[in-house]
Amino acid sequence: MKRYLVHRLLQALFVLWSAYTVCFAVLYLLPSDPVSLMVSAGSEQSSVDDAQVEKLRSQYGLDRPVAVQYVDHLWHAARGDFGVSVQSGRSVAQIFLDVLPATLELAAAAFALAVLLGLGLAYWGTFARWSWARQVLLSIPPFWASLPTFWVGLMLIQLVSFRWGLLPATGNDGSRSLLLPMITLALPTAAGIAQVFARGLRATQAEHYVTTAAAKGASPQRVQLRHCARNAALPALTLAGVWAGNLLAGSVVVETVFSRTGVGRTTATAVSTQDIPVVLGLVILSSALFTVVNLAVDLTYPLLDPRIVSLAAEPR
Repeated sequence: MKRYLVHRLLQALFVLWSAYTVCFAVLYLLPSDPVSLMVSAGSEQSSVDDAQVEKLRSQYGLDRPVAVQYVDHLWHAARGDFGVSVQSGRSVAQIFLDVLPATLELAAAAFALAVLLGLGLAYWGTFARWSWARQVLLSIPPFWASLPTFWVGLMLIQLVSFRWGLLPATGNDGSRSLLLPMITLALPTAAGIAQVFARGLRATQAEHYVTTAAAKGASPQRVQLRHCARNAALPALTLAGVWAGNLLAGSVVVETVFSRTGVGRTTATAVSTQDIPVVLGLVILSSALFTVVNLAVDLTYPLLDPRIVSLAAEPR
């Protein structure tokens, strides 16, 4: 188990470094300049003072060689110092502290709802008594997966907020304002969970150990929950890290549609203004959350199938 854990931690560190390096390279390949964008904001390009631009570039260290900037940014990021925003002059860490709680609240609520919807649809769609009920339930996830996230959000705003007046359409004001963004963000993830889990349930139903358990007198509910569902959960669990990343990516669209303050809107603003310290910090933050979720998933595997640890620990 120790070797398995060390191996996963090293993989997580490599993912963080790779994401940071790729993002840094992409930002420096962009033709525009973040300081010029900041100085020319709200004014004509011709009125930009070249001397002022050069002074600001020197202040933010953007006049140094790219390799020096990369090493410097990476060293400070490893110590938790992401620098200062070029656009606002605020500490990047403070920006994260301001916007991260709202996004984590939205993502956690959406993931919980997605798990409940996805597992419930897959389970009842697989084990429903009537064939027409199984067909109806199992046809819902592909339909959800085909719906664009922004369209779902706009339709919910139009119907629930504007026409029926049940819930607020925008803002971060309490739990009522969280419901519509939560539903919008949860539907694509629920569709993925339901499709993968239903496929796994159908596959395990044909396994010999399921037939043996039923032949020994186990009740249908025990066979379904203890034998089918437990083994069918492995493929769905494998994709949990990907779905967590999708929730963070989807928050950009959802927070924009519902005018919510969070990591998503901050990311969109930082990318459009080429605010390098903020973008790099957001990449590290997203990659760290992604790797933590994947590490948690990896550590959950042995609870479902203890053979995984012995296979992973074998020398190659």
